[in-house]
Amino acid sequence: MDRQADWWRGAVIYQIYPRSFQDSNGDGVGDLAGITTRLEYIAGLGADAIWISPFFTSPMADFGYDVADYRDVDPLFGTLADFDALLVRAHELGLRVMIDLVLSHTSDQHPWFKESRQDTDNQRTNWYVWADPKADGTPPNNWLSVFGGPAWEWEPRRGQYYLHNFLASQPDLNFHELAVQEALLDVARFWMARGIDGFRLDTINFYFHDKALRDNPVLPPNERNASIAPLVNPYNDQRHIYSKNQPENLEFLHKFRSELDRFGAIALGEVGDAQHGLEILGEYTAGDARVHMCYAFEFLGETPLIAGRVAQVIKHFQRAAPDGWAAWAFSNHDVMRMKTRWGLSEAQSKLYATLLMCLPGAVCLYQGQELGLPEAEIPRDALQDPYGKRFWPVFKGRDGCRTPMVWEDGLGAGFSKAKPWLPIPEAHRNLNVARQTDKKDSLMQHYKNVITIRRQNPALQCGAITGLETDGNLLYFRRNLENKEVFCAFNLGDTPIVITKPVGEWHPLLQGAPASGQPLGPWQAMVLARQRKGA
Repeated sequence: MDRQADWWRGAVIYQIYPRSFQDSNGDGVGDLAGITTRLEYIAGLGADAIWISPFFTSPMADFGYDVADYRDVDPLFGTLADFDALLVRAHELGLRVMIDLVLSHTSDQHPWFKESRQDTDNQRTNWYVWADPKADGTPPNNWLSVFGGPAWEWEPRRGQYYLHNFLASQPDLNFHELAVQEALLDVARFWMARGIDGFRLDTINFYFHDKALRDNPVLPPNERNASIAPLVNPYNDQRHIYSKNQPENLEFLHKFRSELDRFGAIALGEVGDAQHGLEILGEYTAGDARVHMCYAFEFLGETPLIAGRVAQVIKHFQRAAPDGWAAWAFSNHDVMRMKTRWGLSEAQSKLYATLLMCLPGAVCLYQGQELGLPEAEIPRDALQDPYGKRFWPVFKGRDGCRTPMVWEDGLGAGFSKAKPWLPIPEAHRNLNVARQTDKKDSLMQHYKNVITIRRQNPALQCGAITGLETDGNLLYFRRNLENKEVFCAFNLGDTPIVITKPVGEWHPLLQGAPASGQPLGPWQAMVLARQRKGA
């Protein structure tokens, strides 16, 4: 295996939400120049790469995930020159740069859609998903939007409906049109030629729709869960077998991979599916002609991370994706922060950080996760997220995980000298980077330690996982690569567990772990390494 070319295997990828990372020009919103000033911090954590959420030209109805120009930077975030400077500095620090590419849909302000919506006879007539109404004037089928309500919006100029799996201002592109595929591949070429190292592909399983526009069937109540959408959203009531997850996607991914290989770039896909995420992950990462890796939502929901749950997910992944590659995430910009979602103490947060760094596959860290930031409570009058506005007060949207990064003491917490676009919670201020840097046993320092352990032990980055077992609250397994072996054990409970150190000459990687025969304390981990003789 070429470790340089395969840097993504086992990589630690730090996700940056640019609006909330660092403001460089005093307008209360983060920007690309601000990110550049903080890259040393990310490199110091030990991350291998950064993933930057969208910064393209956009009306910001969905805060950048509604793209109006794929080839330029929104003035809110800076300029292409600012991005180029960021890229240079990241590479100087040994950080790869991945950008968030939203291909399934655009903004309704994109020139492509402005042309397509004019009439049924223009150059881009079929670039979006258009359909005639039923005889009674209602939408062509029962498909629903992830953001609530029907997935169809009426366009009087064409006398047709267009598909939007998200906001009505985010029309879906028609991937059945080859010209659309080529235009999007050309967008990818533009950024790869600029020097990026890879893409995070938003909503990768939403690219294609069923050409016959068949109704989605009902999803039985016992199979519904809130990993993709809150249960108050009727989106959970359907099995989305026709509005996404179409087999034609595999051929497009093959085309996309060919372009990636030509430039030496990689892709990480987001699989949004509550029932079959790991199976789709397996399909999309199988072999070497699709995307390099994907992450699903198994560890992003509210289900507690008990020992049996972790083992169940990993074993399910092994069955569903025997030659695929996962990128595990406990937090991102779309879900409640893990500290609040799972009600974590500091000890639990540290254990989960250790567990994440021992799992097979790559790892995605979301900004502020390493600080243990809780979910912010955003008052109704300060709410920005259209998703939260739609379902308030039962579901308050995603603003609570998107508040500004806290760097230091002071009114703006080192993020901005102006009023920030979202308020900074008081509960976040004492958890800032400066304070945790000065505290030897802080959560941030623990993240640095376990990331270092991962980087220094290739078996934890890309080794096989064997001997995965549970015993009550105890989870344990081994990671193997060539003649190196790492033994990992985790007490995911509140009572001590006596665990016998495995036979052989092992040395501890994690400070503070008990000796053989001594109990593994509540929320404590043991990570041991050895070199196998004769292997």
